[in-house]
Amino acid sequence: MKQALIIIDMQEAFFLDKQNYLFEAEKVVENINTLITSARNSEVPIIFIQHTDSNEDDDFAFGKPGWDLYHGLLRQPEDQVIQKTTWDAFYQTELAQYLQEQQIEQLIFAGAQTEFCLDTTIRNAYSRGYHQNVLVEGAHSTLDSHVLNAQQIIKHHESVWNNRFVKIQPRSFFNTK
Repeated sequence: MKQALIIIDMQEAFFLDKQNYLFEAEKVVENINTLITSARNSEVPIIFIQHTDSNEDDDFAFGKPGWDLYHGLLRQPEDQVIQKTTWDAFYQTELAQYLQEQQIEQLIFAGAQTEFCLDTTIRNAYSRGYHQNVLVEGAHSTLDSHVLNAQQIIKHHESVWNNRFVKIQPRSFFNTK
């Protein structure tokens, strides 16, 4: 089954200001980099999704320091970068066409934010016929909300997604690739 690794919105904005740091950010980056290395070793295409906000004052606006993909990721020039303007990486982007052209059948997801862009993209991927998708524990994150802390948000979404929209794999998944 031909796979692609999709890394959503791992951008500098989540690392520039303490109040916007992702939960367990360093571990998440380490885990994503392990996934990237594994993908490269297996010749799995790597796709970085980059949120681009239309509000020029937003941290994710084109050209702002927070807009750049996080410098600590093991990104290479051959990796695909797709910009999006909504929570859904498929909406009005070239993602679906790229996956079809590459004959991708399984998506491996990582990134941020769990309850926003990751959730929306995971669900849309399933609706588009990608039913064998994977998410590795510790390879996605979010921020605390006014209702739940980041750890609760992650745990809740993983319980909703698992065996429905994705198959949640343990962190040991990194060592089996």
